[in-house]
Amino acid sequence: MLGEDFTHSAVILAFQLGIILVVAKLAGEFTERILRQPAVIGELVAGIIIGPFALGGIELAGIGPIEQIGPLFEHPEEDAVIPVPKTLFVVGQVAAIILLLETGLNTDLKAFLRFVPQASVVAIGGVVVPFALGAFSTVLFGFADSITSAPALFVGTIMTATSVGITARVLDDLRRLDSAEGVTILGAAVVDDVLGILILTVVVGVTAGGAIEAATEAASFEWTEVAIVGAKAIGFWLVLTGGGILGAKYIVRAINSVRVEGAAIAIVFGIGLFAAALAEMFGLAMIIGAYSVGLALSQTELRQQLHQPLNGLYHAMVPIFFVVMGTMVNIEAMREALLFGVVVVVLAIIGKVAGSGLPALAAGFSRIGAWRVGVGMAPRGEVGLIVAGIGVSEGLIGQDLFGVAILMTIATTLIAPAVLVPAFRNNAPGLRRDQATRRAPLPD
Repeated sequence: MLGEDFTHSAVILAFQLGIILVVAKLAGEFTERILRQPAVIGELVAGIIIGPFALGGIELAGIGPIEQIGPLFEHPEEDAVIPVPKTLFVVGQVAAIILLLETGLNTDLKAFLRFVPQASVVAIGGVVVPFALGAFSTVLFGFADSITSAPALFVGTIMTATSVGITARVLDDLRRLDSAEGVTILGAAVVDDVLGILILTVVVGVTAGGAIEAATEAASFEWTEVAIVGAKAIGFWLVLTGGGILGAKYIVRAINSVRVEGAAIAIVFGIGLFAAALAEMFGLAMIIGAYSVGLALSQTELRQQLHQPLNGLYHAMVPIFFVVMGTMVNIEAMREALLFGVVVVVLAIIGKVAGSGLPALAAGFSRIGAWRVGVGMAPRGEVGLIVAGIGVSEGLIGQDLFGVAILMTIATTLIAPAVLVPAFRNNAPGLRRDQATRRAPLPD
């Protein structure tokens, strides 16, 4: 019966989410306390282990009156685009919206605008070089026919992302957040995320709009289509963010007029979901809507007011996203792309060190300072995984390239902090002498 089917689906989803949440926190605890690495590493690896391609595909024995529990995840069909249940994938996407809403809300908009000129130079280099390396290497290894094909564009986009959270944690532990390198890295990482999200919207818009197919048939790439999608993406982001900033005080006033308990977090979360849906309706990435709402409200009193409730929602939901991303990794399919995965990891690090480090050197940093900036931009994280998830869910990249994206995220997250810590322990100045004397003091 239909009612029984719904009940069964609800039971399965509750069972899966219960296991995912417990496993995510235990894995995060192990990686943070024992391995002294970010919890996201443990969550991704836990997802791989309990996914349908590993332990999650094993039949579970019955307990008591339950004759047969079955596997945690049904083994996906060969032609399945998403190897996990759609309901679970949707929950993961809601978690991604929460992640980007919180990221936008915690962005210091004033510092972001103040350091945009310097940070933009570093960020643009850190986007262009990795994107080019990712796209060209995808073609070189035979995973794409041309640099304008969907797989090449998605791998290039995945390569652009920088994990501001991981680098910020390392800089905070070293008490270098307010150093010239620290301010530049964090400012560039924010610009990098914005550029990465905008590139994602262009790539999604172009591939969804058929420009790729049209280019294949006409043997030429439709740059006009790219320009239109790019203008739409930037325009939507500016209108949503600018409108949000201008109307923030009215939004805050309206929210504060509602006295029922929990109104602020519920309404802001609702606005974030609405903006995410609106972005998707415009053919853009959902996360750009959520990020814009958070950024618009980042300078209001809501930032402090929402810190505790949003933090609880974040820590309960966001691990689900990372575990779900891990469950989608097919180790068997990834074997064929293992060599390419190693190459991508190397290129991902080189791309950021060269792409961000050389502009930093030209902007007045010393060699060691430019090295710190380049390495600090190397960890990949949330945005890259979201891009990879969109690519595989839309059928634009396969399980092999998705596995490569996960491998790159884990490897760069492990390698970059290990290199960054000794780079800062060398107390050599990060700025050249002429720049150090001319530059105004950094804010506390």
